[in-house]
Amino acid sequence: MTPEPVQPDMPSPTTRRHFLARTAATAVGAGLALDRRLAAAAHVSSDETLKIGLVGCGGRGRGAAIQALRADANTRLIALGDIFQDQIDSTLQLFNRYGGDLSSRIDLPAERCFVGFDAYQKVIDSGVDVVLLATPPHFRPQHLEACVKAGKHVFAEKPVAVDAPGVKRVLAASEAAKKKDLAVVSGLCWRYHYVARASIRRIHDGAVGRIVAMYSAYNASRPGKPWPMRHEKGWSPLEWQLRNWYWFTWLSGDHIVEQAIHSMDKAAWAVHDAPPVAAVSLGGLQARRGPELGTIYDHHAVVYEYADGLRHVHTCRQQPGCANDVSCRIVGTRGVCEIERGIIRDHDGKVIWKYSGPKGAPMHQQEHNELFASLRAGTPINNGHYMAMSTMLAILGRMASYTGKKISWDQAMASKQDFTLPRYDWDVSVDVPPIAIPGVTPFV
Repeated sequence: MTPEPVQPDMPSPTTRRHFLARTAATAVGAGLALDRRLAAAAHVSSDETLKIGLVGCGGRGRGAAIQALRADANTRLIALGDIFQDQIDSTLQLFNRYGGDLSSRIDLPAERCFVGFDAYQKVIDSGVDVVLLATPPHFRPQHLEACVKAGKHVFAEKPVAVDAPGVKRVLAASEAAKKKDLAVVSGLCWRYHYVARASIRRIHDGAVGRIVAMYSAYNASRPGKPWPMRHEKGWSPLEWQLRNWYWFTWLSGDHIVEQAIHSMDKAAWAVHDAPPVAAVSLGGLQARRGPELGTIYDHHAVVYEYADGLRHVHTCRQQPGCANDVSCRIVGTRGVCEIERGIIRDHDGKVIWKYSGPKGAPMHQQEHNELFASLRAGTPINNGHYMAMSTMLAILGRMASYTGKKISWDQAMASKQDFTLPRYDWDVSVDVPPIAIPGVTPFV
């Protein structure tokens, strides 16, 4: 059995073939040279080495770099960028432990290891072909825009923004990437999971009938994801927040955006990424204690309302000692699909379909396998639309939780809340806002 295909965004009205034919006939001078460079970037021969740069040297970034190298034997990791020198140092130490072919394809001299707020641009300018974006989500719109402007292929970890203006920037950058035949592959890895793909394919084929309800959850009991709050002597308020980025809404978007997006994305996938019309939510900070709390909640329960009466109920929490549930179930008139398990049951509980095909590579690896295969084939993947829409879905849920109000999709998309800093340097002052109080915190 062949793997279930990636659910693509709608294709551009102008195909790559037509684009090349038209430019060959009409472009002259510098315009023709530029188009040829873009065409070459979109189709990479099998013997051409693809040079990779990593921006954001935390655990997810390091993992993405190793997965990118494993995805294609003719790749080299040649540049690193991070705000902090110690992140660069620990990453180099980790990579130095790899042996064999992988080690021979890691080429990171000091002059291509960049530190600071502008490290992302230095990586982009270092001669790379593919950039892996794995910084805190706050920076994703800025970094994606810069990559596309420079003609680089991108792997972008989820989520891709923390506010509505950021989502709009990502949508615009993704459209620009399509016009340049640049790949934009999302870290929403369930879209690259063979079993989940098969489940969605069956849902789209009508196996569960008309969808009448959806339930998604990302309820986790382990404390301190991804690390406990810490504060060391000499850190400025800005460095403290950047070192503990997960716990601050302006940097992570809250765990409903940074982590629970995975489960919400599967529900969005089931309805072809159609946005809801509104959301209402319950949320708060109950179990986390201590003098340094950050600003994010530890639980959310959102009801998304769709125009046809469909309801999507989503719950997520980060509370120790509680039951775990990371899943998505789609309820239709004919049955219920458990997406991750690849099972559909009728309403009497009888299994009417169960996936029995290949499992494929682990989904974090599969997304890189397909990214590099698409570059070799000259058919670069662009996940830009759905990664932005799912990010906005999660942001809408956070807005509804923080305010206690019913927020429409249109209101959320028009939100003026913009977490962008006036500038990015160590002299900028970033105050920690109060924790949101439903019914008191206003919608902006």
